[in-house]
Amino acid sequence: MKRVAVLLADGFEEIEGLTVVDILRRASIYVDTVSIMEDYMVHGAHGINVQTEDLFDEVDFTEFDMVVLPGGMPGTTNLDKHAGVKRVVRNFAENGKYVAAICAAPSILGGLGLLKGKRAACYPSVEDKLSGAVIMKTPVSLDGNIITSRGMGTAIDFALKLTEVLIDRAKAEEIAASIIYG
Repeated sequence: MKRVAVLLADGFEEIEGLTVVDILRRASIYVDTVSIMEDYMVHGAHGINVQTEDLFDEVDFTEFDMVVLPGGMPGTTNLDKHAGVKRVVRNFAENGKYVAAICAAPSILGGLGLLKGKRAACYPSVEDKLSGAVIMKTPVSLDGNIITSRGMGTAIDFALKLTEVLIDRAKAEEIAASIIYG
């Protein structure tokens, strides 16, 4: 079974984080919600509080196939300030594991130099932070093991692409049909 860690920080964009959790679980993919804060309760950007399953330091990330970074503010800033998050993201990217980021969160990948020469999508206001990337205006961009997306309005497309890369296109299409999408 494929395993995904969704990293949540205070100020995360709720739709971007929770759409991924919902759709991947519908596809029978194991998803662990991980707080990078000091508490299991993470506070979303729009006042929605989410109880996570684990704290960052409790997780053995070697057991996971993918790490997901939702955007939102100040969620993206909080993820970017966390040394452990950067360590995990760099390790996943360098070892061929999937790294997925949406909205402002691809800026973290850009800051780590992981997007040089790669196609990437992000929220328009952070395009300048995707150092060396080829900016895509598509809802989702897949380049090797890096998957990026533009924002809240592309969250379902993003989650379905994650399903496709972790399982296959047929499963992503099955989930899309089951939620009356597209």
